Amino acid sequence: MSKVSIYGMTFDQLTTWLVEHGQKKFRASQVWDWLYKKRVTSFKDMKNLNKECTDLLEEHFDIQTLTEEIKQESKDGTIKFLFKLSDGNLIETVLMRFNYGLSVCVTTQVGCNIGCTFCASGILKKNRDLSGGEIVEQIMNVQHHLDQVGKDERVSHIVVMGIGEPFDNYDNMMDFLRVVNDQKGLSIGARHITVSTSGLAHKIYEFADENIQINLAVSLHAPNDELRTKIMKINKAFPIEKLMKAIDYYLEKTNRRITFEYILLRDVNDHEKEALQLVKLLRNKRHLSYVNLIPYNPVSEHNQYERSTKESILKFYEILLENGINCGVRVEHGTDIDAACGQLRSKQMKKDKVRS
Repeated sequence: MSKVSIYGMTFDQLTTWLVEHGQKKFRASQVWDWLYKKRVTSFKDMKNLNKECTDLLEEHFDIQTLTEEIKQESKDGTIKFLFKLSDGNLIETVLMRFNYGLSVCVTTQVGCNIGCTFCASGILKKNRDLSGGEIVEQIMNVQHHLDQVGKDERVSHIVVMGIGEPFDNYDNMMDFLRVVNDQKGLSIGARHITVSTSGLAHKIYEFADENIQINLAVSLHAPNDELRTKIMKINKAFPIEKLMKAIDYYLEKTNRRITFEYILLRDVNDHEKEALQLVKLLRNKRHLSYVNLIPYNPVSEHNQYERSTKESILKFYEILLENGINCGVRVEHGTDIDAACGQLRSKQMKKDKVRS
């Protein structure tokens, strides 16, 4: 019988499962306390469970399904982890330090099918979705690392922006969000969690209807269909008009601010013309919009792109600001450790291929 990660069970799911297998409801609270408060990594360490319950859990679940392959630490304190899954696939997880706390960027898929032409994540096509437990376990492994170094620090923020398209793994992503947000577990506040999508419009409607406080970011990267289709093939399925209708629905339903991610590519999407088109696109929703301008991290496989100049970035920023669009330039983290999402995984896979 194949076992699954215990971290993939929401509290309600675990409670129901334990009762169905002859255990008392309160056992779920005990198990969650051991997992998320005491943070043990073995069922045998759950001292107040009876042997029957421990044996049952060991028979059906794993606690550790990820193995740390590589850990790279940047001069700025950013740590990138390369984890191997139980089936041998590799994923990346990143810990970033901010003045407001520790943020972890998690991966939701092995590879990505969205096919953005500037992105390292999509170099290797999607192999499979991650389970909810495999996503939660990324957070837990980072937290275990923090516990081991003894700094009494905890993960306080999460961004779902790693390898893959989160909305293409929607159900598992939602289970992950429910687990990490649950006050009985890690209790990471909903407003401290951000989910990013490349623009799957139909899922934005669904996410709006979830009635949760979790933040939404949309990878826009171009203000018109011709350019966006050229650099993001997802725009063929969900062109800007369709995407903006979904965003309008989200804003009306939630009244929550949305972040638009915009990677600045030199002489591609960083001209005054694109800045003014972006202003026009967002003008009627600027009270609930924030544009995150992102300096491009060059990727060797996408050598047709270069980082915009500092002058171009500043000019683009000023045009948005002068026209009432809230915006900022993302502070870079880990530029000395394969910073772009997917780079470390791609590099390691190339090494493994050479060895074989």
